[in-house]
Amino acid sequence: MTTIEQYVDFAVREARGTSPAYERLAQAVAHDSDLLTLLDEVPPAKRQPNLLFGVVRWLGGPVGDPAAFHDYVLTHWPAVKAELLTRATQTNETGRCAVLLPVLAALPQPLALLEVGASAGLGLYPDRYAYRYGEHQVGAGKPVLECAASGLVPPADVPRVVWRAGLDLNPLDVTDPDDVSWLDALIWPEHAHRRARLRAAAAVAAADPPLLVRGDLVDDLPALAARAPADATLVVFHTSVLYQVPPPRRDAFVRLVGELPGHWIANEAPEVLRYDGLPDPPSDALHNVLALDGRPLAWTRGHGQAMTWFG
Repeated sequence: MTTIEQYVDFAVREARGTSPAYERLAQAVAHDSDLLTLLDEVPPAKRQPNLLFGVVRWLGGPVGDPAAFHDYVLTHWPAVKAELLTRATQTNETGRCAVLLPVLAALPQPLALLEVGASAGLGLYPDRYAYRYGEHQVGAGKPVLECAASGLVPPADVPRVVWRAGLDLNPLDVTDPDDVSWLDALIWPEHAHRRARLRAAAAVAAADPPLLVRGDLVDDLPALAARAPADATLVVFHTSVLYQVPPPRRDAFVRLVGELPGHWIANEAPEVLRYDGLPDPPSDALHNVLALDGRPLAWTRGHGQAMTWFG
């Protein structure tokens, strides 16, 4: 996918109906020869809309007006470029726990959770949050994660987690204001509810920090998995992570995780992890596929706001 196609796709399939500001901005960048020329200076993986927009927001630049955004990036390109090269889209969206919960709750308890691409580890606390699926509420913690779910009966309770660990090339620390400000910058401008739940989830993690290990998803996964307690069900999971991993390395990870004890939950775009015989998605918007041990179960939206269980 070219840079132009990437920005148009982001505008149409991800931001439309969810973030008018980012939809306008992505379309503008796709047709801005000056910005496209600058983006050619960084590797393809560093040209992502979420990363560029997050960097500009983190630096204090404007994202609400495409003309002002254009001027800011051109004027501050050395600083923008430096951050693009050193940062990554580590969106630590706790809302994604809402689409993982039905699978986690159905596995043999208790659980030992190991998240690949854990960022600051906020996805490692599905037992501490509360959930609302329409009229049905599960759990009593905070934040309360809303999910429009169809085709499934929501679980009766949250899972029991006795061990939690995360693996990331650059783990973030929720007690570090700079790291938290980067997580905040990755949240889309209109999404005040996501900012509120970031603060609530960060408080949960800060009160009981998870084990976060700096490492590679292939080279360092077996050693970390071996640290899980033997009397708990190991669950290796990831969501919207593997698109950042080159295909050969991605294939090596899939082979490796299939050999580990326990279970594997993947929540990735269908072009990233491919499955045969998928039903049509509910809409043209970008959807991930939720899968357990390589078996697809549901379509999910990127921030966990909706899921459609396969009939």
